[in-house]
Amino acid sequence: MPLVEAALLDILACPVCHAPLREEGDELLCTGESCALAYPVQDGIPVLLEDEARRTG
Repeated sequence: MPLVEAALLDILACPVCHAPLREEGDELLCTGESCALAYPVQDGIPVLLEDEARRTG
């Protein structure tokens, strides 16, 4: 089951670098090569705050 509806995921972007996001596990991952942030999804709501994100690389 998807974390976020496909229509919403299509319009969401990383707030830091503006790259598209993709679902992986229980997070939304930035697809930007220079950014590499993972944003949590809590109760079906993406938390797109840089302070709440974790670095993946």
